[in-house]
Amino acid sequence: MDEEAEEVSDNVKTSSGKARPKITLLPLIALIFYSVCGGPFGVEDSVKSGGGPLLALLGFLIFPLIWSIPEALVTAELATSFPENGGYVLWISTAFGPFLGFQVGFWRWFSGVMDNALYPLMFLDYLKHSLPIFNRLIARLPALLGITFSLTYLNYRGLHIVGFSAVAIAIFSLCPFLIMGLLSIPRIKPKQWLVVDFKMVNWRGYLNNMFWNLNYWDGVSTLAGEVENPSKTLPKALFGAVVLVICTYLIPLLAGTGGFESKASEWSDGYFAEVGMLIGGVWLKWWIQAAAAVSNMALFEAEMSGDAFQLLGMSEMGMLPAVFASRSKYGTPTTSILCSATGVVSLSWLSFQEIIEFLNFLYSIGMLIEFAAFVRLRIDKPDLRRPYRVPLQTLGVTILCVPPGILLILVMCLASFKTLIVSGSVIVLGMILHVALVQAKDRNWIKFEHVPTKSSDSSLESIQMVPQDCNEVTQDCNEVTDEASTGLLSSD
Repeated sequence: MDEEAEEVSDNVKTSSGKARPKITLLPLIALIFYSVCGGPFGVEDSVKSGGGPLLALLGFLIFPLIWSIPEALVTAELATSFPENGGYVLWISTAFGPFLGFQVGFWRWFSGVMDNALYPLMFLDYLKHSLPIFNRLIARLPALLGITFSLTYLNYRGLHIVGFSAVAIAIFSLCPFLIMGLLSIPRIKPKQWLVVDFKMVNWRGYLNNMFWNLNYWDGVSTLAGEVENPSKTLPKALFGAVVLVICTYLIPLLAGTGGFESKASEWSDGYFAEVGMLIGGVWLKWWIQAAAAVSNMALFEAEMSGDAFQLLGMSEMGMLPAVFASRSKYGTPTTSILCSATGVVSLSWLSFQEIIEFLNFLYSIGMLIEFAAFVRLRIDKPDLRRPYRVPLQTLGVTILCVPPGILLILVMCLASFKTLIVSGSVIVLGMILHVALVQAKDRNWIKFEHVPTKSSDSSLESIQMVPQDCNEVTQDCNEVTDEASTGLLSSD
């Protein structure tokens, strides 16, 4: 797709006839940041599970090299090649067929909803330190529903509002850690960064914490159809977000572990507030607590946006009923947002550690398939126009995917028996759901629709949907039919 075509595609209008606002660079960086990170909140456990500062600091230096950067590069290439809201569902469907694409889409949506169920609860957990009433169910339950409803409504109002809200929250949330880093400089003792007690290392907890804090770079792909000039904006946003995330983790850890001596066992969720008080005083502690609370709101918004637009994209590909593709006057997928919000409320009873393990396992399976799709598309579709291309040949990108692939397998091997049971149940449910939807489509029980998908190369016919009345058009239809073009929800 050339620049003129992109400009035309950006002028999509809502049902009311008004141009639908597109996401620009800065809000997109903020959305990626909150899809992946959201601040250093939650990384304290990496010091505790790592037996001291050394492994935590090394982890946030090394893991981005073997995991975050490869995943961001793959996302930049494929998201600009397929600038649609289906994201990784479309990539996998094109590479391996609609069945596998649907399964990965279902796993990722389910894990996203589980992840999002954490944030309203974490928000209340920060408030209860100042307002103990939120320890009581009679106040906690209405507050939980109220927060979920309010944030869902903000999502309904449009991605541009969500994006700029994320920018404002990011500035407010990160400033106290920047100040903490500056105030800690005179008291830094580098030797304290080298402390590690290997007898205290909990490798399973350490690995899961690192992985959870540095994944979901491909989540932005589900919003690719809402981005202004995606071929240029997406790679820049991903690069900016990678730098921002690494700095967000390292600066507070360097300040907190180097600024004063502390036991590794003291580093648990919320400990940065205590670090802020020791370094800057009570005012910095309160600012960090407030930043943690509002950051959860932005995390919720970014996750729900990705989940909802993923369902919209799957509906436009014919994988889900047409109702999931319906948009409000603000251009947002109303039914998809409501479905995701319902899932959030339903799953909010799970514990924090359980959710992390479930998320990591389902995410790992999907990412293995996603890396395989990336390599296969390089082999099967070498002529696909890639506005951004990872500067490596096929062998090079295959090697690039090996280290993160090994990490994914390691995360899966460390899963508990309960995680295997729950994740296996989700996988079986996805298969049953696919069969049920195929039957419903074949028998016309539910309305489905096909909106032609696009790649960055308008001449690549093989990834476009075939019209339902193909046999009534011309025999040329047969020439554009392949595993991803005959309707992405088929009975094959």
